[in-house]
Amino acid sequence: MFNYSGVYKGFRKPLKFDNNLTVIGAGSAGLVSSYIAAAVKAKVTLIEKHRMGGDCLNTGCVPSKALIRSARMAHYMKRANEFGLENVQADVNFNAVMERVQSVIRQVEPHDSVERYTDLGVSCVTGTARLTSPWEIEVDGRPISSRNIIIASGGRPFVPSLPGVDQITHYTSDTVWEIREKPQKLLVIGGGPIGCELTQAFTRLGVNVTQLDHGPRLLHREDPDVSVEVMSQFREDGVNLRLNHETRSFHREGNRQWLLAEHEGQTVEIDFDAVLFATGRKANTASLGLEALGIETTERGTIAVNEYLQTRFPNIYACGDVAGPYQFTHAAAHQAWYASVNALFGRFKKFKVDYSVMPWCTFTDPEVARVGLNETEAREQGVPFEVTRYGIDDLDRAIADEEDRGFIKVLTKPGSDKILGCTIVGYHAGELITEYITAMKHNMGMNKILGTIHIYPTLSEANKYAAGEWKRAHAPEGLLNWVKKYHDWMRC
Repeated sequence: MFNYSGVYKGFRKPLKFDNNLTVIGAGSAGLVSSYIAAAVKAKVTLIEKHRMGGDCLNTGCVPSKALIRSARMAHYMKRANEFGLENVQADVNFNAVMERVQSVIRQVEPHDSVERYTDLGVSCVTGTARLTSPWEIEVDGRPISSRNIIIASGGRPFVPSLPGVDQITHYTSDTVWEIREKPQKLLVIGGGPIGCELTQAFTRLGVNVTQLDHGPRLLHREDPDVSVEVMSQFREDGVNLRLNHETRSFHREGNRQWLLAEHEGQTVEIDFDAVLFATGRKANTASLGLEALGIETTERGTIAVNEYLQTRFPNIYACGDVAGPYQFTHAAAHQAWYASVNALFGRFKKFKVDYSVMPWCTFTDPEVARVGLNETEAREQGVPFEVTRYGIDDLDRAIADEEDRGFIKVLTKPGSDKILGCTIVGYHAGELITEYITAMKHNMGMNKILGTIHIYPTLSEANKYAAGEWKRAHAPEGLLNWVKKYHDWMRC
């Protein structure tokens, strides 16, 4: 991807370095990178300008899952009669819920703290980092030299520059955690994972939520049957879904705020008290000094890297949200291993980053978990496949738990038990998918899953039953006909 010939021309290389590795950003990618470097006894400095833990701890995974848990409990209270419980009533204390979210963050915080990483051998520095040469970084006027550098500065929510947006009350996934008073009418713009998770959580906590997206369905990266399951539950929960709507402008007069949107050629007004933008994320590249060094970015605004996660300078790497292509905490940690190992030991051997088995989960109810290809992607890529589907409504444990809905859908190579991808929609799908992740990573097929003992009664039995469905569809008819004749003969 890059031609490294003469790339350092015009730059003066230090005779000696302060560090073996310097990492910019203390989110998932930065923490893992610095942890690995310290573990192999390299001298490493970790620079963070805001809060240790990055988005995942402070504004992403941890707070959103804490909120979802409270919302799930409130939903179970409403479903109490399904479990034979009567006169169950719970009033949502919205402020207490949001304070609980902060309490969860505080409990997790020590895992990512300066104290912990200092004890591990990482030198933690607070400040804004700017690259001044391929080997030098300035942190609020303080110079740091390093043989290798990893940029792991993360990303931030994208807010579209629509007319009137500066006049309205609006939040993003970064700032929504500041809310303490329950909004009466919340408009969520965006039908991706973040928008869907927060839409359902706030709805179940008693907020009147309208969710708007320009596409015809939610979770457009998933197969249509997956979207149908999620949208059906959203409507049952009371979400006002506005699909195929294009946002045009925001307006405010006194206490009234509204959006003008276009739907099927008509202009519609949607009133709200607050807007939550869930319209994607942007890489944090400003103030890093990339332009001065000629470090390139992609059309998506992420830092351009090669298959080893190197930038145009072979000693400067990038990983996590700032590099893409995935914006998951586990993807950032996965990349961090490659970036740090390549940076520290690349003179002996470099490793190409492997995205072949990249899973993810959207933590709605039902959860949506996936690894590998789905039907839509397989068709787009021209990959031949067979589909095996098992309905979780048939699973004993799911029935006992009143969670008997959803499905497992596995794509396999025609004429083989090789797994190309799996999608699970249902209760604890994010946990169930792990068996398929492991199988794909270690090249195990459906026969191996079928031949593995699963505890009864558990949700994980659904994986075995899905493998059983595959086996029935691939039964050796010729052999079975011969066996039938054998049994007929044995009765004579």
